[in-house]
Amino acid sequence: MRVLAIVLAGGEGKRLMPLTADRAKPAVPFGGIYRLVDFVLSNLANGNYLQIVVLTQYKNHSLDRHISQTWRLTSMLGNYVTPVPAQQRLGPHWFSGSADALFQNLNLVYDEMPEHVIVFGADHIYRMDPRQMVAQHIDSGTDVTVAAIRQPLSLADQFGVIETDPAGRRIVAFREKPKDAVGLPDAPDQVYASMGNYVFRTQAMLEALREDALDPTSKHDLGGNIIPMMVKAGTAQVYDFADNVVPGSTERDKGYWRDVGTLDAYYEAHMDLISAHPVFNLYNTQWPIYTGHDPLPPAKFVHNDGDRVGRAVDSLVSAGVIVSGGLAERSVLSPGVVMHSHSRVEDSVLMGNVKVGRGAIVRKAIIDKNVVIPDGARIGFDLEYDRSRFAVTQNGIVVIGKNEIVER
Repeated sequence: MRVLAIVLAGGEGKRLMPLTADRAKPAVPFGGIYRLVDFVLSNLANGNYLQIVVLTQYKNHSLDRHISQTWRLTSMLGNYVTPVPAQQRLGPHWFSGSADALFQNLNLVYDEMPEHVIVFGADHIYRMDPRQMVAQHIDSGTDVTVAAIRQPLSLADQFGVIETDPAGRRIVAFREKPKDAVGLPDAPDQVYASMGNYVFRTQAMLEALREDALDPTSKHDLGGNIIPMMVKAGTAQVYDFADNVVPGSTERDKGYWRDVGTLDAYYEAHMDLISAHPVFNLYNTQWPIYTGHDPLPPAKFVHNDGDRVGRAVDSLVSAGVIVSGGLAERSVLSPGVVMHSHSRVEDSVLMGNVKVGRGAIVRKAIIDKNVVIPDGARIGFDLEYDRSRFAVTQNGIVVIGKNEIVER
């Protein structure tokens, strides 16, 4: 079966500001060395789906550069990962929704003429073997298969909820954040929440997109318009993510999926990485997360003089980091971070080339690239003062944007 993969990476990511002030949401760094888009691309590559187009739109330069420099596949075998920015092929307007993004790029589908099309989002943290979802889709003969993750019924009003027939496979309703959701046939206390991952029979997708494009009342959204259209026709089914088995996964991280659409969710997803037995295990070499690596030296920990000891505990430390007489606890240190003597970083995420001055303390913070924390500064202690200078989330996480100036 010929399968084309399309990754939707055009989202603005307004709720991740200021991290998205200078980059598209899928280009936001994650876990020290990765970008958000690396997770979906790794899942597709590990699944041997190697004809991939990535649809981009907002502030796409760093995202396009990352994909072009990192995701190079051999063209000799017809493989590729290609970023495709909005081209206004059908007129002077940008993508008005995820369905419109596909409709404006149907030439990519016509060029390949696959039998099935995978359409995945670009900004979730998870491992998934897409071959298993595609196999179920092909065996069923249905027009679209929607990946779903089980969530408590009490949280149904936070998700796009899928309701099925008594057999638990065919979708009979697709509802956005319902207050009166119905539990699953085999688990009345749970619902199916859409993951935003789809597999389409190509011809059915083309017909649905053309019909939607002619509807002036449509928001041209896959979840809001295209899937309900197919549900109404009785040609949509659900794929239970709980059934997906990834090589090398453990019971602890099986079925892990995080939508990092908010700063607090982004922070919590990082905290999932750093325990001795992490909820999401980056060290699964049977299903690796791929990315590009700069030619940096190994991390270095220096000084062992009284209380001036370079240490990192329960932390992820990337290449090029220097911990010079400071202490990092329960934190993620990205490439090029430097911590000077008597500095301390706790429960924080530091992105590339952040410098933490002598005696400075950073607590419960996300600090974007190239920020310099002055000697003796305190971040995360006085939230009212921090709020006057930086973004502070609902859960009290201080967020400092890329290249921002920090005064003591």
